[in-house]
Parts: sequence; C-alpha cells; structure tokens
Amino acid sequence: MDVYLDTERLTLRRFTADDVDLLIELDSDPAVMRYLTGGEPTPPEHYRERGLNNILRSYELWPGFGLFAAHAKDGGAFIGWFILCPEDRDSPLDEVEIGYRLRRAEWGKGYATEGSRALLAKAFTELGVNVVWAATMSVNAGSRRVLEKAGLTVTGPLDTPADMQAVEGAELGGFRYEITRKQWERR
Repeated sequence: MDVYLDTERLTLRRFTADDVDLLIELDSDPAVMRYLTGGEPTPPEHYRERGLNNILRSYELWPGFGLFAAHAKDGGAFIGWFILCPEDRDSPLDEVEIGYRLRRAEWGKGYATEGSRALLAKAFTELGVNVVWAATMSVNAGSRRVLEKAGLTVTGPLDTPADMQAVEGAELGGFRYEITRKQWERR
C-alpha cells in the first residue's frame, strides 16, 4: 500500500485504478449522500468513465494533494476518503479545501476529526499551505462539529449551489469554514 499519511487509527493512501468499486459502494448509500445529492447515489458510470481517472490525474497535477482512500489500521477495512486539494486548476496551492466522505458504519467513531487534523498538520508543516477551508450545509450538524473539532471556524455564509437545491435544508444555505497556518500554530 502506497501510504500517504498515517494517523493513530487510519492509513490514507492514493486511490488506484483498482479502487473504482470502493467509490461506487460509498456513494451508493443514501445516508452518505444525504447532504450532497439528497440521497441519490452517484451513477457507477461516473467513476468508471471519468471520476476515478480525474482523481488519478489530480495526483500529477497537484503533487502532495488529492483525494485519499482511508483504511482502518486495525484490519484494513475501507473507511472512506479524505480530500486536501485546491478548488480548481487555477487555484493557488497555498489555499486548499479539506473534506471527507465516510461509510455510514464508520460515523461517530472520531475518524473524520482524526483524519482532518492529520491533513491540517501535513498541509501546514509539509505542503506550504496558508489557508485550509471547507464548506458544509448549515443543516449538516455532524460535519459542522467535525470541522470545529479540527480547529476550523465559520468565516461566512454560503448559498446552496444550483445543483443542490433539492437537497433537504438547501433553503438554509451553508457555511464556509477556514483555518490559517497562524491560527493552527497557535492551537
């Protein structure tokens, strides 16, 4: 396994071409997709035809950044994924997004906070990042708690993207969270 980052209980690694079924299975759970698509699964062809290839290309485009498969150190089970990546091709590498998507069976075990904290440390100590941000819906209390435990704070409201208007709570919008390197160093 090509280890990207180890925490106390998790190993994060780059995805490979053999991982398409992990992504499809994760996105097929309506509870996992609740605040992303209203519970609709990501069509399997998305990952088979372009999604996984885009993930693999991102490792070359942004060395050190990307979407990383998370596995439990105890037994190696797939937990989900974490992301540490610029918003798009034109975004600077010193301001990146952090996020995660975990299998429902792994919720409430502290994995999201543990993985996020480890990625923040890597971003600020090894990758030259100055700002890490995240976005979540205002009704997604679980994700808001994780971001706050990881040290991010709300910096402002966000409108719900047009493609998410049918998602429960979309009318309430969301929040942008951030933490700067200086804030992280003071923690």
